Amino acid sequence: MLIFFAFLSLVLAQRVAELTIARRNARWMTAQGAVEAGQAHYKYLVALHICFFAALMTEVLMLGRKPPQWWMAPAAAFVVAQWLRYWCMTSLGPFWNTRIFVLPGAKAVKRGPYRFFRHPNYLAVITELLCIPLLFGAWMTAAMVSVVNLYLLSVRIHVEEAALTEATDYAEVYGSSR
Repeated sequence: MLIFFAFLSLVLAQRVAELTIARRNARWMTAQGAVEAGQAHYKYLVALHICFFAALMTEVLMLGRKPPQWWMAPAAAFVVAQWLRYWCMTSLGPFWNTRIFVLPGAKAVKRGPYRFFRHPNYLAVITELLCIPLLFGAWMTAAMVSVVNLYLLSVRIHVEEAALTEATDYAEVYGSSR
């Protein structure tokens, strides 16, 4: 149980640090003239992440879940997702955020993992929300949160791509198909 709480504390500390970076980047973006899109769905993403931690703790503590024998597979996937997340953050620099900020006239980022596909940060999030619960045997949390997350990301990606296409050279850089 000590490992579970230590790991959970590490992930929560990481999220707080990322929110701090996101706030700093949001201030910079708005100072440059950026506008926010997708405010309507953002609260649901926040709620999902809060419910994720609550469900994970509930399933592990109340249902007595234990790490499976194959725990190294989700652990390795989690490490890869972390690497991908920070590669995304580094590649986007001050444009990285948990919210959708669009700077009119900005050039679309096509470096780092964005050379290979459009939304690598969301792949990292999908992987984390699946692998963290599986690491501790919380398969119900992994399944439920993943389904809701995929739906919310489908909404978010649609809003994000529409906002980027309208205000930047996103369509020219990535093509018009979504």
